[in-house]
Amino acid sequence: MPLARSLSMTSLNGLPQWEDEDLPVEDLLLFEISWEVTNKVGGIYTVIQTKAKTTADEWGDNYFLMGPYFEQNVKTQVEFCEPPNPAVKKAMDTMKSQGCQVFFGRWLIEGSPYVLLFDIGSASWNLDKWKGEFWEVSNIGIPFHDQEANDAVIFGSLTAWFLKELSSQFDDKPNIIAHFHEWQAGVGLILSRSQKLPVATIFTTHATLLGRYLCAASIDFYNNLDQFDIDKEAGERQIYHRYCMERASVHCAHVFTTVSQITATEAEHMLKRTPDVVTPNGLNIKKFSAMHEFQNLHSMYKARIQEFIRGHFYGHLDFNLEKTLFFFIAGRYEFSNKGADMFLEALSRLNFLLRVHKTDVTVIVFFIMPAKTNNFNVETLKGQAVRKQLWDTAQSVKEKFGKKLYNALLRGEIPDLNKILDRDDITIMKRAIFSTQRHCLPPVTTHNMIDDSNDPILNTIRRIGLFNNRTDRVKVILHPEFLSSTSPLLPLDYEEFVRGCHLGVFPSYYEPWGYTPAECTVMGIPSVTTNLSGFGCFMQEHVSDPAAYGIYIVDRRFRSPDESCNQLTQFLYGFCQQSRRQRIIQRNRTERLSDLLDWRYLGRYYMHARHLALSRTFPEKFEMEPSAPPKTEGFRYPRPSSVPPSPSVSQHSSPHHSEAEDEDEDERYDEDEEAERDRQNIKSPFSLGALPQGKKKQHGEYRN
Repeated sequence: MPLARSLSMTSLNGLPQWEDEDLPVEDLLLFEISWEVTNKVGGIYTVIQTKAKTTADEWGDNYFLMGPYFEQNVKTQVEFCEPPNPAVKKAMDTMKSQGCQVFFGRWLIEGSPYVLLFDIGSASWNLDKWKGEFWEVSNIGIPFHDQEANDAVIFGSLTAWFLKELSSQFDDKPNIIAHFHEWQAGVGLILSRSQKLPVATIFTTHATLLGRYLCAASIDFYNNLDQFDIDKEAGERQIYHRYCMERASVHCAHVFTTVSQITATEAEHMLKRTPDVVTPNGLNIKKFSAMHEFQNLHSMYKARIQEFIRGHFYGHLDFNLEKTLFFFIAGRYEFSNKGADMFLEALSRLNFLLRVHKTDVTVIVFFIMPAKTNNFNVETLKGQAVRKQLWDTAQSVKEKFGKKLYNALLRGEIPDLNKILDRDDITIMKRAIFSTQRHCLPPVTTHNMIDDSNDPILNTIRRIGLFNNRTDRVKVILHPEFLSSTSPLLPLDYEEFVRGCHLGVFPSYYEPWGYTPAECTVMGIPSVTTNLSGFGCFMQEHVSDPAAYGIYIVDRRFRSPDESCNQLTQFLYGFCQQSRRQRIIQRNRTERLSDLLDWRYLGRYYMHARHLALSRTFPEKFEMEPSAPPKTEGFRYPRPSSVPPSPSVSQHSSPHHSEAEDEDEDERYDEDEEAERDRQNIKSPFSLGALPQGKKKQHGEYRN
């Protein structure tokens, strides 16, 4: 028997490396399998897409992604090519010879990883046979009417078939690691294990099926995890077969991982297995060469949003846009799970507070949640047309005014301002003013909603009475479509829109990770999250005072809904009390947290999972060093000692404190000094063990 190779990780130039030189990556093949490879459905697409570069840098040409083939996606995302690995090509040719369409190419994203795509339709004639084989190995029956589950069986059977054809060509090496994401890919894992293929398997659940369904039913989920009759609950929701597929995948895998500690606790009760490793989700972080550059982007895109607001609220634009804050919530239209219900209730309370205190701040809130619509709202389109007409009128009058002023100055005269505008100009301007008259309130939605009488967001708006009245300090706009730069209403991509807003609000009840607040953080935009989201728990671990860094964490686990709503309202009201300078300071701090979310830091947890799978599958070849799995520690951001970023952090004894106090607080802030203090307090993000004293690496040393 050959000597077992020792597996551990070190860091070289900021990227994880194999420590044992006798175990090169060339002796291994890594396959990642997901229904969302080149196929955007939800957050898993973002996980795989953003992680690809880090993984490709580590594995090179031995890293492959496997997913379903959809022509509309492949046309714009994949460049076809021949497989560089002859064994992969032979396995593909074998499947093609038996009537299955298999495609190979490079996915045109950062890192350009190889992708292997199976055409589900070309193999659907095997469905009944494969469902029978799946029943024989698992006793799980798939109903004929569940299209998604049937597709999962075809996809899983093709995956297992490919892995069988590939592994049969190898004797001793290379060894194969197959990493499966979510239950849609799980059938391939179950079949691979039942056929005893020499493949190290990993299964990652990004959210449990039953957890999502139970939370949507307004059940006190997290405080009753051990009380549920799992089989009964799955059966009542007609997802018992899907639940069985998910649970079987979890128990068949050599290594089971989840994306957060809160989901690990959930999986332990829902799926009856404790995860071996927690693998937090990251992003590709691109740093700007100048610190102020992301602040400039905020100003630029905020101006674009203000243009939309000028049109949307024409005739009711009696608030100061320079003192208007833009809040937003975005994501799947899951009214309770995403916290839209609590957010609307908090907005009603915030509106009351702002009116009672007679503040001059106005809050405009965007709901970016896709729903079924007919088309754009006519009143919304008219608003943008009126704005454009007013702009054209102002430009034409300005041009005439400028010419007359220019000619007068050339003659050495000071023009008579009473004569520089003639009667026609006055008439044009009066007509323009009359065109802005409006006999209805600005619409709360930009589109014509299908079945709007049963829409939960619109019904809640009707109940709390936020109809964009002149007296309301909180205005609401529901945009029931994903944002696009080609939209005639709000021509901004999602990233541009986020950069232009002041605060993202995501008070989710069920959020295994939470990419939306993470994306806000890397763009330097403060956000609200909860201690029931993976992201919120992750930030609580790493940051001593998250609110000081622009991460407001609502307690939805240990407080009643009313208490949580009051806490959210206080966060929002405190944010509204900030001065412009305080918001700039806070955005600087928020942006500094982005290193925490870099895949070059978080990729080490996936590495640990792969090493663990190898040692469990091939114990005679690989063994793990006797060390605990990496924990999400290393970074620890202290509480800033300078000016409080928000009045909610340090309340004044009097509501009418003097401006001199603000000036004194502002004087205490030094961005460079604070950033340097953070660097000294933060350990290196890339070492698995504790660093020796005096060897601390500088924060941001490994920036892109």
